[in-house]
Amino acid sequence: MMAALTAAQSGASVILLERNQKVGRKLYITGKGRCNLTNDCPADEALSNVPHNSRFLTSAMTRFPPSAVQEFFTGLGVPLKTERGGRVFPQSDRAADVIDALFMALRRQKVSIVEDRAVRLLATEDRISGVKGERGTYPCAAAVLATGGCSYPLTGSTGDGYRMAAELGHTVLPPRPSLIPLVIEGEECPQMQGLSLRNVSVRVKNQRGKAVFQEQGELLFTHFGLSGPLILSASAHMRHMVPGRYTLWIDWKPGLTPEQLDNRVLRDLQAYKNADVANTLGKLLPRTAIPVVLRLAAIAGDTKGHSITREERNRLVSLLKAFSVSIRGFRPVEEAIITSGGVSVKEVQAKTMESKLVSGLYFAGEVLDVDAYTGGFNLQIAFSTGMALGHHI
Repeated sequence: MMAALTAAQSGASVILLERNQKVGRKLYITGKGRCNLTNDCPADEALSNVPHNSRFLTSAMTRFPPSAVQEFFTGLGVPLKTERGGRVFPQSDRAADVIDALFMALRRQKVSIVEDRAVRLLATEDRISGVKGERGTYPCAAAVLATGGCSYPLTGSTGDGYRMAAELGHTVLPPRPSLIPLVIEGEECPQMQGLSLRNVSVRVKNQRGKAVFQEQGELLFTHFGLSGPLILSASAHMRHMVPGRYTLWIDWKPGLTPEQLDNRVLRDLQAYKNADVANTLGKLLPRTAIPVVLRLAAIAGDTKGHSITREERNRLVSLLKAFSVSIRGFRPVEEAIITSGGVSVKEVQAKTMESKLVSGLYFAGEVLDVDAYTGGFNLQIAFSTGMALGHHI
């Protein structure tokens, strides 16, 4: 939509092929239906949240940074607000408002929106000549692949863009899930299903013991393992997933040193010395977590506070500072927020997003081999790349 709108504003006659009945279907599910459309940070900080091929995006992101995205949507009549972590949302908390604003802007620019599914790009002597759809053929001087990756296929992201790009000679890096929940070994996570933790720290190490991710934030225990913003960000750092390759540690109390946490536990035990330890820990831990933590620390829940030994207390503190789980794998790619992999950026002009192989072929957004962490950065990439190529066309 951004590419079509910008191209039309620049004087091009534009047809937008949309396979769904309504445009922007994938936007409806971003930010849990609230549409986290960018992050309130400078362009260089946004680029630092792109772990793969960020240099390729430097030109596009600098020319249309997060501040410009906010001005753009405010100008379309969408008041915005900034929340924790710099996440920018519409004040209404409705993704539909963002979609409607883009749709109305497209109509004002007389972009022709056609409900059809593109199936093949047509080229003559390495130059785009048209697009073949299921319902018709559309002659054109330029074509933009903005099909997304292959996550959330019900929204239309079924990997068609990868196939069409490959048919014209482009290298497509195998797509893999990114920003995706993790499947965890054992029963501990399912036993805490539904429990959400804030201000915890997560550290992930590979088989060689090297830390590949460490950050503080929120996570959620689920029936299959772990989810939540912190876990989704961590998943982006796990490039080649096989069972046992990565281990994840949760620090339940990152604001306390082991000594401070031990003193806190000791105070609670002394204050309720005649109560069962399962009840004593209620101020320290969520109720759902207490049975799991006590079992892993080998402490019976009905042990009285005054009977807890130093050794048992040390096991409890060590567990809370380094709660270890083994990662079995990712959830299915269909559940990924974004897809890593895609059209090789080595074959695309960074300033214009035009193919180096086929004149008049352009790429925008997730179909490219770029992906970012959570926080509005992936939509920022979509807007920046769409704007860059729209101006050039």
